[in-house]
Amino acid sequence: MSKVNPIAHWVITYGCKLGLVIMCRIHKENWESVPREGPLITITNHTGMLEAPMMYTQLQPRPKLTALAKIESWDNWFLKMVFNLWEIIPIRRGEADREALRKSLEMIEQGYIFGMSPEGTRSKNGTLLRAHSGVAVLALKTGAPLLPIVHWGGEDFSKNLKRWRRTDFFIRVGKPFRLDAGGGHVTQEIRQQMADEMMYQVAKLLPEKYRGEYTDLENATEKYLRFA
Repeated sequence: MSKVNPIAHWVITYGCKLGLVIMCRIHKENWESVPREGPLITITNHTGMLEAPMMYTQLQPRPKLTALAKIESWDNWFLKMVFNLWEIIPIRRGEADREALRKSLEMIEQGYIFGMSPEGTRSKNGTLLRAHSGVAVLALKTGAPLLPIVHWGGEDFSKNLKRWRRTDFFIRVGKPFRLDAGGGHVTQEIRQQMADEMMYQVAKLLPEKYRGEYTDLENATEKYLRFA
């Protein structure tokens, strides 16, 4: 990654944080359990653009943070500037982007918090979509712990902004765990089961109306999860 200008990073980051605090009432539960140093992979639901700056700025002043974002975001000059300052990794969706995977592995091994959305794309109605099986790869390759961090309320942001109303944005942190394949061969089917088990940990933290594909918690398994 290119060297980050610390002054520009501070101005953009805390400018965004101030703006979000003004426009939103932020409610955080168990936030103090997020480790101050890594490596760590956070898994979260994906409902829009608001959660990315919200999570990043709320995790400050931790210095090592990164995540994946679709490469098309770099076509926007402002997003390009911000994402480069925040060391966000561009990824080409719909194909095996080996360069994005390499950079992700490298930064996790360097002790970064790595933000990941197992759904892979934004949920238009705010409810959980089925996770992609590939989300287990980074955790298996690095051995890094995973921490579910969920959010809700951001889906009302645009509507509230038009009415000059503040948005209640809720964040809840779960329990850390690791993936363990038990020494066996990891097939695509096993990766999908791992991804589903990860998402059930996300679903458990959300109000029921947001659980979507993972509404029935009785189907949740923890075969490949190891809790601290």
